[in-house]
Amino acid sequence: MRHQPVRAGRPGGGGAVPLVAVAHGSRDSRAAATVEELLDLVRRSSGVRVVTSYLDHAPPAPGQVLGGLVGEGADEAVVLPLLLTAAYHSKTDIPGVLRAARASYPRLRLHYGATLGPHPLMTGALERRLAEVGVRPDPETAVVLAAAGSSDPAANATIGRMARGWRGWRAVVPAYASAARPTPAEAVRALYAAGARRVVVASYFLAPGFFADKVRDEALAAGAVAVSPALGAVPELAEITAQRYREALLSAGPVAVAG
Repeated sequence: MRHQPVRAGRPGGGGAVPLVAVAHGSRDSRAAATVEELLDLVRRSSGVRVVTSYLDHAPPAPGQVLGGLVGEGADEAVVLPLLLTAAYHSKTDIPGVLRAARASYPRLRLHYGATLGPHPLMTGALERRLAEVGVRPDPETAVVLAAAGSSDPAANATIGRMARGWRGWRAVVPAYASAARPTPAEAVRALYAAGARRVVVASYFLAPGFFADKVRDEALAAGAVAVSPALGAVPELAEITAQRYREALLSAGPVAVAG
């Protein structure tokens, strides 16, 4: 469903509250380019000012962005993690940034949004990317849902729930590029051993980079017939981003970040 433009101005205010998007960051230049493509979709569809920041490997840092907004006269902002699961970065790193910002800029009202995933629209985004490599839902085809993996068991369990809820395929199983098992290659081989005639990999990554490349190469070597590209700038992720912005802004008040 197409969302309506997000204006979200405050009474007496001067327009929409800015959105500070916080991406993971990567040394791979493709990642930042993909993040900007996605956020350009959000800007065009919502009318909201969206400012990009990165936790690591690329400037600017979210604290710098928030300081810059205060310097421009902003007194409110929505901070949104451009992350596909809630794990260490969204539970610890970004809240730490927000605590520091509140100490430095006590007049700045901060709203902290939820991660992009899980979300019901993610299945459509994953199937869109699979269709681009010639794969559509098929009861004879098994899917490996490949995520980065985390030391946080709850984050990995989220991927498992997504896989179990995804219908239209012979089977959908979770796999992890790091920190958890099975790996995507192991999952591909296990599905063939269980009788699958065709196995494909759905890449649950926001942007291209080391993990997405690793998953593609190892899964193809294990016999996967196709591997979808990273999700990137698809309409579903732009819609989810806008929805997370609205949810954060329309909450009862600025979200408390535990100290």
